Amino acid sequence: MASKSKSVFSDYLSIVVGSCIVSVGFVLFINPYKFVPGGVFGASIVLHNLFPQLQVGTFSYMISIPLLILSYFFLGKGIGLKTLFATLITPLIMNGLSSLVYPTAEALQSLDPAQLLGGVLNLSDHLIVAAIIGPVLVGAGSAFIVGRGATTGGTDIIAMILQKYLRVRFSNALICTDGIIVLVGLLVIGFGVGTGHGPEGGSSCILSLYSLLCIFLMSKTLSYVVSGTKDDKIVFIITKKRNEQLRQFILDNIDRTATILNSEGLYSLEPNSTFFMVVPLRQVESITTAIRDFDPNAFVVVTDAYDAYGKRWKAFPDKNTIVIK
Repeated sequence: MASKSKSVFSDYLSIVVGSCIVSVGFVLFINPYKFVPGGVFGASIVLHNLFPQLQVGTFSYMISIPLLILSYFFLGKGIGLKTLFATLITPLIMNGLSSLVYPTAEALQSLDPAQLLGGVLNLSDHLIVAAIIGPVLVGAGSAFIVGRGATTGGTDIIAMILQKYLRVRFSNALICTDGIIVLVGLLVIGFGVGTGHGPEGGSSCILSLYSLLCIFLMSKTLSYVVSGTKDDKIVFIITKKRNEQLRQFILDNIDRTATILNSEGLYSLEPNSTFFMVVPLRQVESITTAIRDFDPNAFVVVTDAYDAYGKRWKAFPDKNTIVIK
């Protein structure tokens, strides 16, 4: 019982840590420069520019909670407690951090980077730095949350609804949804539609390109942190004889194991032995070199292993695990 309570506490602590990292990425590196990286927070940044009296985190509440309700009714999925917690805690931390790093209410409304932390972190002349650090932090923080079986809600719910009812592929629906948010951001922030400020110069349109870079880096960082580099390989070794030397090499020299399958050549109808194994990329060359010495007539296929579960590999995910592909 104590172990289970400790695990639950660890999960929620990780979600809080992840939410803090996400908030730092947005508040210090994305929001002040009006990047619109898709998703709920991207839409919230656009709305904040239209209605600066409300903070970005507040708008995310106004979007995320209805989306979770839509998910319940249209997708038939219950709202997990961890997801609900992450959805509520992240905007709260974001709003609190925003209030701390800006000296006045006017600076908070304008998200003026010149007044951010007294101007010591003003990257207005180095937007590429902000467009790299921000989404990397957001992606890494999101990985803490996703790794504990939660999400912060988001436009993926809209994409799933479109997939279910309009037969649109999930990836295409998500791209379209985020693309629309970036486009609206270009109109509102770049061209001043609805704000009354008008275009802020030719450089305003370039912000949309930075926004696309943010989307790319956020997704890649999240995938990398959650799933790693995924450099494992599947090796099939087809030989006409059960090679004892090869078997001992696999067991002793590279400290791996394999499954031996009885197979038959389609043309010759002669019996073969097929070794099936999963190994790290760094061991592939030593295996193929050894096979050349043991059986130069063997046939070898090496392909990617996206994931490997079981003994000496990854633990099997439970039903609440969210898998990032």
